[in-house]
Amino acid sequence: MSAAIAARHYEPVPRRKIAFIGLGVMGYPMAAHLARAGHNVTVYNRTSDKASRWVNEFGHALADTPKAAAHNADFVFSCVGNDDDLRSVVLGDNGAFAGMPAGAVYVDHTTTSAEVARELSDTAKRCGLSFIDAPVSGGQAGAVNGALTIMCGGSASDFEASAPVMGAYARAVTHMGNSGAGQLCKMVNQICVAGVLQGLAEAIAFGQTAGLDIDNVLSVISKGAAQSWQMEHRGHTMSKQEFDFGFAVDWMRKDLGLVLDEARRNGASLPTTALIDQFYAEVQKMGGGRWDTSSLIARFQRP
Repeated sequence: MSAAIAARHYEPVPRRKIAFIGLGVMGYPMAAHLARAGHNVTVYNRTSDKASRWVNEFGHALADTPKAAAHNADFVFSCVGNDDDLRSVVLGDNGAFAGMPAGAVYVDHTTTSAEVARELSDTAKRCGLSFIDAPVSGGQAGAVNGALTIMCGGSASDFEASAPVMGAYARAVTHMGNSGAGQLCKMVNQICVAGVLQGLAEAIAFGQTAGLDIDNVLSVISKGAAQSWQMEHRGHTMSKQEFDFGFAVDWMRKDLGLVLDEARRNGASLPTTALIDQFYAEVQKMGGGRWDTSSLIARFQRP
């Protein structure tokens, strides 16, 4: 088994012709799981040497445009950077929609605005295609281990067709509603993550200031009502100012920007989220844009 992905059991599903667009820290292992699960995978990446490395490692095919990758595909998957990146690989003469056959399904794993998900869903329908917005939670480790949580927006029938294929790299795939609902659910997820991390940062900083043994504190409180995934996986490293892993601050700020834009549209009040977004901006100014999101504690640990 490649070092890029962990060994896992794949449920038997019919072999599909698949295109995967975007081979970043998430897309690279996700595409690999699809290949290991037995699907026929063609990859495209804007940086071609990364796509060549993927093909050298896993075999299968390399395309020089999204359109070529999507040619005759049953499903096209993507995991790129933002709304504009997504539009650039989907639309236009060399975009994926131009190469997909009628009836094919496009599944996007990028965290984007709900607005662009609805826009591309409408465009797909006019082209005789289907579009699922399917952002993921679980980070790079979840992608490597094939244990992502995926929240999907789109038609129920398109979801049911694509969910078994996504099962190659997911532990849970859930239909949240119509187009855009997957992205809105991911926004809820990011609000929760940011809030938990800020609370954990304040708590650890308080305990350190009080002279407590933080490892001992975390061991005790993680067995009670304060327990969380972030505490279990990031608490001890936060106390040691170790931030070289996980989901980057720059990406979280992008996601929180989407959240706050949506809140302005729908009228939701997010005072705490807006404040934490500014705290992340402070971390960026400290040079921590590529640090893990648990680096919120760095604001308290400055000399």
